[in-house]
Amino acid sequence: MTRTVYTKNSSWRAVPSSAVPADPGLSRRAGFLLVQLGTHAHRRFADRLAVRGLHPRHFGMLSHLAVAEGQSQQALSVALGIHRSAVVALVDELEDRKLAERRRDPDDRRAYTLFLTPAGRELLDELRRAADEEDAELLAALDVSERAQLISLLQRVADAQGLTPGVHPNLEPRD
Repeated sequence: MTRTVYTKNSSWRAVPSSAVPADPGLSRRAGFLLVQLGTHAHRRFADRLAVRGLHPRHFGMLSHLAVAEGQSQQALSVALGIHRSAVVALVDELEDRKLAERRRDPDDRRAYTLFLTPAGRELLDELRRAADEEDAELLAALDVSERAQLISLLQRVADAQGLTPGVHPNLEPRD
């Protein structure tokens, strides 16, 4: 395995991992471990989805649409706490793939409501199974009780930080 490092002569080069000293103190920092594991898990899941031409954000939006069908794009944006342009872009992509559809809101002709298509539901089921497999592989070092405890603790930390449950921070608007 190699790492890409910045050398003293101001260039990047690949070197063997064993040649790059690691700071053992980082592995005792919660923030570092959370980012390290999160990035690792994200990359693995993204690789699984890439073979289908999808990204984890598609999985996220399909999941949210499944529990909030019939809502407007604006209502979904507010409920998820993400910028409406992010919702529009994701729904556009899902609609292009025939995984979701917009329907005119019968109460407001200017608005559209969002629904999964049968193909979207079928794909979501497959993606949920893939996500379950990824979780199982990621947490293989823990028993069932430890997994439940870890998830509970992480949920408490996320709640204390004011994060919107089930919404990836990169979808939230930035100032």
